[in-house]
Amino acid sequence: MQEEKKIILLITYDNWGFNQYIADALEEKNYTVKHIDFHSFRYKYPSFFHKAFNFFTKNLGIANLKKNYYNQTILNEIKNLSTIDTSIYIKADFLSEKTIRAVNKKSQKSVLIISDSINRYPQTKNIISLFDKVFSFEKRDCKKYDLRFKTNFIYKTSNNTTSEYQYKVFNISSFDKRFPVIKKIAEALYKMKIKSKIIIFTSKENSEPYWEFSKKPLSIEENNQLLQESEIMLDVSRDGQDGLSFRVFESLGLKKKLITTNKDIVNYDFYDPENIFVIDNIDDIKIPTSFFETPYIDVPQNILSKYLIENWVNELVE
Repeated sequence: MQEEKKIILLITYDNWGFNQYIADALEEKNYTVKHIDFHSFRYKYPSFFHKAFNFFTKNLGIANLKKNYYNQTILNEIKNLSTIDTSIYIKADFLSEKTIRAVNKKSQKSVLIISDSINRYPQTKNIISLFDKVFSFEKRDCKKYDLRFKTNFIYKTSNNTTSEYQYKVFNISSFDKRFPVIKKIAEALYKMKIKSKIIIFTSKENSEPYWEFSKKPLSIEENNQLLQESEIMLDVSRDGQDGLSFRVFESLGLKKKLITTNKDIVNYDFYDPENIFVIDNIDDIKIPTSFFETPYIDVPQNILSKYLIENWVNELVE
């Protein structure tokens, strides 16, 4: 008689689509995965009054109609699940304690992954105690709140060693507090005559040659195509962020050099100054010409292996 597959519940706010790679990797390990992506939920206010009411109540901390809808929809989604082996949450600060407890009551194990600093999403610290295991990408939060450290993962690998690229440097970012930093780097690359593809998501108009403004987010497929066409990747950290972004792990998987503002990257086992240039002073950017001309140095497979998605998920379900 065939053994029944264990059920993994994955609850995420998957605005970029990366968390589906986690679901796929777990399914490859013979789990049944139910992925609830509440970024895909579409809440429609019944009337303008409801929208105006929600604006005031959420800012006063009284109620949030949209979040209430998210929570109720998740509870409806799990209604027919009698038992869950492991529930894995990413971005759980959106959820109420009542919802988390209801899900965890059906679960043998519960796991929370915190991908941003708790300073950025302070509500997170109020729910930490509700989970059996809590991982964070931020070393400082791990130390402060006694959490388990975990990095991002490599979801795509390539042995492509082509010397024909459309762009020397590639970056894609939202228009946020990082923009002044991205602007300085883009201008420095332009002055160095380095052909770059820097895309910023914003409704603003652009008149500069250093970057492109886009009103429409790119799909993962479009992002991956631009990654293939680019030789070096650019990574710009948020203020107060020590955890490594997906840019770092995309560069590792695709064997591409990286320019980054994240100074903590030098403390990781895959760091190699031949592959990774750390911008120390954003007001005095000096990237040596040799960095653009020398080849990528392969990271040892025993180091790379632990970041691969197929191995990365093991710690979540063990």
